[in-house]
Amino acid sequence: MKRVPGSIGLVCGVVGAALILLWVGADGYKQTLITTTATYALIALGMYVPYLMAGSLSMAYGAYAGIGGYAVGLISARSGLPLILAWVAGPIIAAALAVLLGLATRRLSGFFLAAVTLLFGMAFTALLVDAEGLSGGSGGLGSLRKLNILGWEPTHYQIVVGSVVVVCVIAFLLDRLRMSPWGVIVRTMRDAPRAVEAAGVRVPVMNLVALAIGAAIAAVGGGLFTYSAGSVTPDTFTLNLVFLAIFMPLIGGSATPWGAVLGAVIAVELTLNFPVIQTSGTLILALGVLVILLLAPQGVIGYAARLARLVGGRRG
Repeated sequence: MKRVPGSIGLVCGVVGAALILLWVGADGYKQTLITTTATYALIALGMYVPYLMAGSLSMAYGAYAGIGGYAVGLISARSGLPLILAWVAGPIIAAALAVLLGLATRRLSGFFLAAVTLLFGMAFTALLVDAEGLSGGSGGLGSLRKLNILGWEPTHYQIVVGSVVVVCVIAFLLDRLRMSPWGVIVRTMRDAPRAVEAAGVRVPVMNLVALAIGAAIAAVGGGLFTYSAGSVTPDTFTLNLVFLAIFMPLIGGSATPWGAVLGAVIAVELTLNFPVIQTSGTLILALGVLVILLLAPQGVIGYAARLARLVGGRRG
C-alpha cells in the first residue's frame, strides 16, 4: 500500500493535538492558551511559504493578521452578513494586498525588503488608529456577535477544537505543497533563482503566489483570534508577534511546516504559561533559539529525527 506523502507528520500532529485537547478539558484559561497558540501557529505557517520555502522575508504579517481580525470585527459589528463570510473575505483581501505589496517591493530583498514591509506594518497600524469611523480607532471593535450556522452556535471549547483542526489541516496541506513539484521549484528558486529562470519558470510570479498563500493563512489566524477574544484593536497583532513567528519554525524545525506548529506551542508555553518565568519568558525563548541554532540547526523535530535514526541504526 502506497503511503500518502506527509502522512507521518499528520499522524504525529493529530496525536499531539489530541493530547493537548485532553489536557485542556473544560479549563477556560487553557482554552484561551490553545486559541492563542493556534493563532501563533497560523501566522508562523503563513510566513513559512514565502520565508522558508521561497526565501522572501516579509515583515507585514501583523497587517495580514489584522486584516483577518478586522474582517471578523467589521462584519460582526457593522453588518448583518453571516459571520462565516469574514473568514472568506479576510484571507482574500490579505492575499490581494500581499500581491500588491510584493509588486511594489519586487526589486528588494534581504534587509531592505524586511525594512520596507516592517514600515508597511507600522503604517497599517497607524491607519487603523486614524480611521476611527471604520475601525473604531485605538479602542477597536468589541462586543462581537457569535457565529451562527443554521441556528447552531459553537461553544468556546468547540471553537478551540475547530482551531486545532484548522492548524493541523493547513500544516498537512503545506507539507504536501512543500513536497509537490511546485514546492520543489519554489525551494530551488530560493537557492538558485537564475537556474529556475533559465528553466522557463517566472520567479517573480512564484514569489507573489507564495506571498499570497502566506498572507491568506495569517488572516485566518487573525480572524480566529478576534472571534475567540470577542474584540480587536490596532495593537492586537503587534510586531512582537511577527518576530516570534520568524523564530517559531527555527525552534520546531524549519524542514517541515509542523516545525512552525511545534515552535508556536513552545513559544506560548515559555512566554505565557509558566508563572515562574513569565516575566522573562521572551528572554528565555531567545536564549533557547540561540542554543537550538548552535546545537540543533534543524530544530526540535530535526534533532528528534536524528536521534531516531541513531537509535534505529544501533538496533539494526
